[in-house]
Amino acid sequence: MEDIISKFRFNEILSRFKDIDQIVVVGDVGIDKYTFGEVKRISPEAPVPVLEVTKEWLKLGLAANISHNLNTLGVRSTLCGVVGEDLNANIFDSLLEDEKLKTWGIVRSSTRPTIFKERVITNTQQICRIDYESSNEIDSETELKLLTRVSEFAKNHKALILEDYSKGTLTQQLISSLILTFKEQGKLVAVDPGRSTNPLFYKGATLLKPNLSEAKVMCSFLGYKENNIEKMAQILIDKLELQMLVITLGSEGMALLDSTSSNVLKIIPTVANEVFDVSGAGDTAISVLTSALISGASLEEAAWIGNCASGVVVGKKGTATVNLDELNLFYENLLKKIKHL
Repeated sequence: MEDIISKFRFNEILSRFKDIDQIVVVGDVGIDKYTFGEVKRISPEAPVPVLEVTKEWLKLGLAANISHNLNTLGVRSTLCGVVGEDLNANIFDSLLEDEKLKTWGIVRSSTRPTIFKERVITNTQQICRIDYESSNEIDSETELKLLTRVSEFAKNHKALILEDYSKGTLTQQLISSLILTFKEQGKLVAVDPGRSTNPLFYKGATLLKPNLSEAKVMCSFLGYKENNIEKMAQILIDKLELQMLVITLGSEGMALLDSTSSNVLKIIPTVANEVFDVSGAGDTAISVLTSALISGASLEEAAWIGNCASGVVVGKKGTATVNLDELNLFYENLLKKIKHL
């Protein structure tokens, strides 16, 4: 790992996080509930385990987890998304307020429920997940409300993160309009794409961050049956007119391509010590990549920092976040490990 980011640059970039102008985060938002307990018997009613619940907790989910990640890193953000006219919408607002996150970017709609995902887990496994949601596109009235609200933030925010879980919030009109609005004002636009969204919707973004399977699906949609990472990266850069691309490779690390510099694909290895749960790792990666880039990092430097941040969160259970102390400690331990190799 001789190309790892230097300690000086790592510290310099992180020190700038607190001074970053706000980032707008737009996408599907919701609540993650975790129901934890022990299984000691099988139900007499059906051949299923009986969970004796010992703990329950709620967390901000989907794109809201990005704002939560940014907040724990000391980066200010404005979260924009759609919730329902229901009890869970009130709970969602309370969760935002608990984390000192703003609620004024949230639009309510009577035509869809607030997304709510419950994970039933034990010490050793996840038993099931229960989803309350609609994947239908938001109606035109809600779309206009959200577009108007987000567009107002373009002037006084440094960057835009589009977090697409393909749950209907990010319509073609919304994505295209926001990319155009923010790019016209010279702002960075980062996209974490949805698997079932037409990749051409993201045309013109600054940074695209798919995982490997998503990159394959996007290339296939564009008419290319390709498994070579380097060729896939070049296809996405060219056809979607991107400046930068990061393909997350799970246990294999990250593949990077910056068309504004060398335009040569580079792969950096994963630095995770052990993996308990990958929930939220992608949210953490896009949060840190964006924050680092607008703090003056190169794409490779940003990817190393994002890689370390992901290494922290996959070592936690549930949808997790990372703070600066955890990130610094992880990096220091990584340096010690490298010295002993």
